Amino acid sequence: MAPLPSPLLADQFAPRFEFGRTDHVVVAADPTSAFQAVHDLDLTDLHGFLVTAAVRLRELPETWRERHRRTPRQRTRLTINDLAAGSDWVLLGEQPGQEIVFGAIGKVWQPIVRWVPVEEARDFMDFAEPGYAKVVCSISVLPYGQRRSLVTAEMRVVLTDPHAWLNFRRYWRISTPFVGIISRAVLRTVKHSAETGGLR
Repeated sequence: MAPLPSPLLADQFAPRFEFGRTDHVVVAADPTSAFQAVHDLDLTDLHGFLVTAAVRLRELPETWRERHRRTPRQRTRLTINDLAAGSDWVLLGEQPGQEIVFGAIGKVWQPIVRWVPVEEARDFMDFAEPGYAKVVCSISVLPYGQRRSLVTAEMRVVLTDPHAWLNFRRYWRISTPFVGIISRAVLRTVKHSAETGGLR
C-alpha cells in the first residue's frame, strides 16, 4: 500500500479558499539545498523587466502618496526570516526542509492597501472581521527522483465576507498576470540559487 501523502502546512491556514494559484519548477539540486535556497530568497531582489514593472505598478499609488516625504522609504532586504521585522507579512509556520508558509491580511484591492497588523499565526487564523482578504503563501520542496527537487509556490486567498469576495474578484481578474510573473520569478530565483550554491 502506498504511503498517505503528508498534509500541507498551508491547509491549517486556508483549508478552503476562494482564489488561488500554484506554480512549480524542477530544480537540479537535492531537497536540502533547494529548501536552503528558499530560506535565502530575498523577496526584494527578484530580477527581470516584467517583475520590476509589475512591482512598480502595484507600488505606484503608495509612491505617489509618499512623494512629499523628506526621507523616502528605502527598500530593504526581505528574506523569509525577516518577515516578522517591520513587514506587513507574518511567518505562519514551517515544516523544516519541506514547507514554509507566510501570510498577510488586508484590503488588497485598494490602490493603497490597508493592512491588518498580525503578530502571530493564531491571530491570523482567528481573524474574521468582514471586508478583508486573508492571503496565504507557501513554498514547498519535495524530492523529484534521486537528485532533483520539485519546488512549488502556492497562493491561497480567503475572503471574510461576500462583499470582500466581490471586491477581490474584480481585483483578481486584473492582477492575475502580475501574480504569475512574480510567482515564477520567485521559483526561478530559488532554482538559480540552489543550482549554483547561491552564486549570481
